[in-house]
Amino acid sequence: MTPVQMAEAAIAADRAHADPAIWITRRPDDAVLAEARALQAEGPKGRPLWGVPFAVKDNIDVAGIPTTAACPGFSYVPQVGAPSVQQLLQAGAVLLGKTNLDQFATGLVGTRSPYGIPRNVFDPALVPGGSSSGSACAVAAGIVQFALGTDTAGSGRVPAGFGNIVGLKPTVGSVSARGLVPACRSIDTISVFARSVDEALAVQRVITGYDAEDPYARAAPFPHLRRGLAGDCVAMADVAGLCDADVARAYQVAGSFLKAAPVDIALFLNIAHLLYEGPWVAERTAALRAILEMQPDILYPATRTVLEAGLERRTVDAFDAFHLLQQARRQAALLFARCDALLLPTAPFCPTLAEVEADPLGPNSRLGTFTNFANLCDMAGFAVPIGFTPNGTPIGGVLLGPAWSEGRLAGIADALHRHCATTVGATGLALPPPAEPDTLAPDETALFCIGAHMAGLPLNPQITSLGGRFLRHAHTQPDYRLFALGNRPGLVRADDGASIAGEVWTLPTSAIGALLAQVPPPLGFGTVVLDDGPVLGFLAESAGIGDAPDITHLGGWRAWLRTKSGG
Repeated sequence: MTPVQMAEAAIAADRAHADPAIWITRRPDDAVLAEARALQAEGPKGRPLWGVPFAVKDNIDVAGIPTTAACPGFSYVPQVGAPSVQQLLQAGAVLLGKTNLDQFATGLVGTRSPYGIPRNVFDPALVPGGSSSGSACAVAAGIVQFALGTDTAGSGRVPAGFGNIVGLKPTVGSVSARGLVPACRSIDTISVFARSVDEALAVQRVITGYDAEDPYARAAPFPHLRRGLAGDCVAMADVAGLCDADVARAYQVAGSFLKAAPVDIALFLNIAHLLYEGPWVAERTAALRAILEMQPDILYPATRTVLEAGLERRTVDAFDAFHLLQQARRQAALLFARCDALLLPTAPFCPTLAEVEADPLGPNSRLGTFTNFANLCDMAGFAVPIGFTPNGTPIGGVLLGPAWSEGRLAGIADALHRHCATTVGATGLALPPPAEPDTLAPDETALFCIGAHMAGLPLNPQITSLGGRFLRHAHTQPDYRLFALGNRPGLVRADDGASIAGEVWTLPTSAIGALLAQVPPPLGFGTVVLDDGPVLGFLAESAGIGDAPDITHLGGWRAWLRTKSGG
């Protein structure tokens, strides 16, 4: 489709959906079409989002359009847009408008706005999810192909789950937060809603980048948005007792598809409570302290209640929370040293509008059960559809990984999404086709791994921490023998050898030396000939083999591990 055709389709879809509560500021149709015509006349010029319609949550600045954060008394007109928005416009995307939200991004229900409540696209009796309610609904209704939201406690994930779409929560600090009205400034991130994992990842590639003017910005340690294949090791938790029965069933099916192994996440769940019951609610209060002290009447009642609670927090309790958080971060590091991802339900249930009206705080708190801890524990993640209730309302799941793992998570998230859903949002349209995993880039080197550096094994973090991503399973030519050198394998070229199984990973070429420095003798790197040609790989010096057990007949290290464990 041309830019004009896409703009016309977006305008028509918005008119057909007929939900003005999605928008706080909707750009005039004439302005949208004029911009699309100008882009079409110029041609793509290498712009990756040429003519693609999008929306922006109204706590993110767009030059010349009011930023309200769903609070009319707070409204201002920025002269400069947020870097993320500017980058999207430079990439050729066409802005349709600014979307509704839980006021000041404080809430997960999507009902805390004086601009109305965006309609849940599957059931108008249910909440749309928040705080990025309008952005998620605009994608789920098929009005725009992607939208920017924000995510502090789950605002980029919960409404995605309720809309049968994808929500990408980037690594905190990887996207500039300038031009974003802060909620919890130290853990806020701009997020992406999209039709598929690959489309979300494509948008993040445009908006990601270190911003020296953002004090919370972080430079990526490696190119973290290159898409890999689905990983082999996923964890899940026994949380059925915290969920509605339909959610628990869908979660179990998703876990079975991914062959997920059980883990204990009790500490993460305790941290989740601290976001609104601990010191971080005071951080929300600090962001809006002047309004709370000088203009409290302009606040939505539920928002004011949350923010006032921050004034009662004690510093001594904050330090208890900080120490507990450090334990949780250490547990997360240990978990992701063993597993590629943690699978959880996006939310334990979807409340009705009536339930939230009767209890404005209780259902909202429960919605953050599986999302509140992620930013605090420095995780990245994708929310994807994992099923439907018997009534036809969607159920979401979240795949979490460590900071800078978005590219590695993408393969797992996309596989799960396509296993569980075939259409986008409530549109009935088929999912966009999947992208191919990124091939070897000019600044990457392929490395054949045969032992503990493979996925899910103890030394795999040495690969992933340097930016490694899984490329494929592979076998050597039948010219090698494999030996067990304690807890590591030794691969040696031999005329009477066999084909040995392993995995091909890619690393930034600049990181190869850092990895080699961690490899003890008699192991090292050399050329290994695979079925499809030579690559760099782990080899052992023949002189260092000694009387080590020859395990060539087993065909690979994983088979040896199964033998040792009796499996």
